[in-house]
Amino acid sequence: MVQTLSYAPLKSRAVIALGGAEWRDFLHNLISQNVETLAVGEIRFGALLTPQGKVLYDLFVIGREDGCWLDVAAEHRDAILQRLMIYRLRAKVTIAPSEAEVAVLFGDDETPGEGWLPDPRLPDLGWRGYGLSAPQRAAKCEEADYTAFARFLGVPGLADWGIEQTYPIEANFDLLNGIDFKKGCFVGQETTSRMKRRGTVKTRFLPIGFEGAPPAPGAEVLAGELRAGQVLSGAKGLAMASLRLDRIDRVELTVDGRPVRVVRPDWFEQALTQ
Repeated sequence: MVQTLSYAPLKSRAVIALGGAEWRDFLHNLISQNVETLAVGEIRFGALLTPQGKVLYDLFVIGREDGCWLDVAAEHRDAILQRLMIYRLRAKVTIAPSEAEVAVLFGDDETPGEGWLPDPRLPDLGWRGYGLSAPQRAAKCEEADYTAFARFLGVPGLADWGIEQTYPIEANFDLLNGIDFKKGCFVGQETTSRMKRRGTVKTRFLPIGFEGAPPAPGAEVLAGELRAGQVLSGAKGLAMASLRLDRIDRVELTVDGRPVRVVRPDWFEQALTQ
């Protein structure tokens, strides 16, 4: 899909800076990702969940000399700041917005240079950068191009899982290195671990292909007359859908009377068998 290195500023993302003597313990006990072992210059993907185990906010954690940065959805940064302040209590942690701008490089396997961090979800997603300008050899593009690229790879985003609507395993956080099941307690850990341990994940996010314009979000995916899922977000020819895994194999699927096909990314199949 993309043949050369592309650079896209992500205006939909913003940064929160954490510091202080106890920032690591504070954050480690909240989110789905391990930050006790996070090194300076390392990036990890995770989420802050509700106590009931649903995705509240996704985030990337970037290790720094004096703490960490959180790469979060810009539209939710204030709400995340407020929630972190509530959880802080008497912990020796500083929490503040940062002016660092988020950008991505994608579409080329060549290492782009100092400061760019490999996307921890999937190598094909490229690199994330904070306060960095575009390399000279990179072609500048729009955030929508990167969103389409991620969807082409089968990687969902905020438009798909929403707020307090989805369990992280349904949105493939476990397959995209977004959950550390060995780290111990975090908010929503009990439900998340139980789903994984019992193998009760019946629904997963997967791309669907079709001809023409995308169906409306929420449109039903049907396997014959049975409901097999619903459309989440999409563009011409490809959309993300929440699908019942037990109803999508060896059967004709339709949305609004149109035939659709499930697109199973290689990384998805490989991660499920590990």
